[in-house]
Amino acid sequence: MDLDIQKIQDEVEEKSKFIENLTTEMNRVIVGQKYMLERLMVGLLADGHILLEGVPGLAKTLAVKTLASSIKADFHRIQFTPDLLPADLIGTVIYNPQKADFSVKKGPIFSNIILADEINRAPAKVQSALLEAMQERQVTIGDETFKLDEPFLVLATQNPIEQEGTYPLPEAQIDRFMFKLKVTYPTHEEERMIMDRMTVGHMPELSATVDPKDILDARRVVTSIYVDEKVKDYILNIVFATREPEKYGLGELSDFITYGASPRATIFLNLAAKAHAFLKGRGYITPEDVKAIGHDVLRHRILVSYEAEAEEMTQDDIVTKIFDTIEVP
Repeated sequence: MDLDIQKIQDEVEEKSKFIENLTTEMNRVIVGQKYMLERLMVGLLADGHILLEGVPGLAKTLAVKTLASSIKADFHRIQFTPDLLPADLIGTVIYNPQKADFSVKKGPIFSNIILADEINRAPAKVQSALLEAMQERQVTIGDETFKLDEPFLVLATQNPIEQEGTYPLPEAQIDRFMFKLKVTYPTHEEERMIMDRMTVGHMPELSATVDPKDILDARRVVTSIYVDEKVKDYILNIVFATREPEKYGLGELSDFITYGASPRATIFLNLAAKAHAFLKGRGYITPEDVKAIGHDVLRHRILVSYEAEAEEMTQDDIVTKIFDTIEVP
């Protein structure tokens, strides 16, 4: 087993070389926001879509555009609005009277990296158009189904304020996001750097230094990263504690949780922890990797009750309580 882990370790070191270049390029534009940038990397490596939530002006859109500009891949920004139609997203079938036949006009979803800006401003019929693409990596237009090119990543932003004119995301769609990130304000020093950098009249020009093949190769290594049986049980215990808290000594949470995390939480905790270990240069995951990404994987998968809202108990509070209680292997 030690020989296998060493082999994986060697592959991690070999296939992670592009990460440094990617990080360097992004830091030329983005000041601070280390947490957000690291999670974008984890999502990229773990093949997981990401929902970024934060007030305006926190560089959510800029971070996604910067990531896309650093990769030799197709990028498309879609501004979600109340009058957006599913055809504006996935494409449609057009009739050609000269040839008396129909042809498919593909929409912007046929790109490698999609920025779904202010995703909660579009109605449910547009949100549902994303479901097939996000889960099955394919799009159906008319009676034809088209596979999406790899890598395919949806990075969505939403504003937690200004709820007028917004639509809650369907639970089925929220569950398809690997992460929901809470983006916060920069520090005093970081904001000083932002002010100096953004008031000189020009932005740094980025170079597309990363080939999509590098990302796909890294993903294959990520999936092979070693996970001990005890760590697998740890992941399962965390997820099951959101569904049956009383069985894990968390009976006080029973009245606060309406629905616990889905099996996707188990899958994504495993994959994201592997990608986190990959970023840290390890060929195996530890419980600390699971803890590091736990809130981002679970916070949008726990539906809290009216009692929790009355007690001002949030999803993050519940996840923190679970991690504090479940025994670490």
